[in-house]
Parts: sequence; C-alpha cells; structure tokens
Amino acid sequence: MMARLAGRRLREATAFWDASALVPLCFKESASGQAQSYFRKFGQVVWWASAVEIYSAICRLYREGKMADLDKDRAVSRLRSLRDGWREILPDEAIRNLACSLLEKPLKTSDSLQLAASLVWCNQRPSRRTFICGDRRLSSAAASAGFTVIQMS
Repeated sequence: MMARLAGRRLREATAFWDASALVPLCFKESASGQAQSYFRKFGQVVWWASAVEIYSAICRLYREGKMADLDKDRAVSRLRSLRDGWREILPDEAIRNLACSLLEKPLKTSDSLQLAASLVWCNQRPSRRTFICGDRRLSSAAASAGFTVIQMS
C-alpha cells in the first residue's frame, strides 16, 4: 500500500481519513501543521470519492479568493501526490447498504458514505482503529461507531 511511494518511510499505522482532514495537506490553513503531523504518523485510507470532495474544496477556496492561481495549481498537484499514496475504499453494494442505514443518524449523504467506507475497511470492527476527521458531526458518528477519532481543528 504505502510502499509505492518512493523515498517515503513506510508507516506502521494506518487510519481512515475523512476528506476534510486531507484538505489542509493540499493548501496551507490553520490545521495544516496538525494534518502534517498525522500524515507522518498514519497511512491514509480514504473513501473512493474523497479526491472529488477535496478538489471541490480547492475550487471553492479559489472561487472565494482565498487562493491565487499558483496556489490552486500547487494544491491540485499536492492532491495528485496524495492520491498516489493512499488506499481507496471502492464503492459497492455493501457500502451503499451500510450508508443507507447510517442515515438514521444526523449525517449528510457524503458523510454516511465516508463512515460506511471506514466501517468496510475495518470489517465493521472499529475498535482500536483511527478515524481522522475535520467535521464535528462525522467525528461524533465515527466515535459512536467505535473508532478512536482524531478531530482536526
């Protein structure tokens, strides 16, 4: 999984990363230092659509004038580099069914899919598994499911 990244130390620990926790790795913001620290410690397992969510966040920041053209180009390049190193949980019927059942909690559709993917990753045994997230509602749902949650600020 992580051995594909040339020049990088293979990490022993992996964690499920919500897209919101990966955005600070692409563009400098207040949580970037914290995200870099966790990036060095944990390999990334992500939901299949995370790249789209991250790209959406980059485009939103650009539209809002919070980044210049060069910053956007660099953020997209960092996203490509991240994608080369992370493991994606692909969509399937099990994730769709699990995501539907998770909608009983107060979650958005995209968050229920992220949580379902994380549960599939750990074979629905989240005890002693780490979930890194920048969204309070999703963090709470992941903690309720049994994950050890690292809440990005």
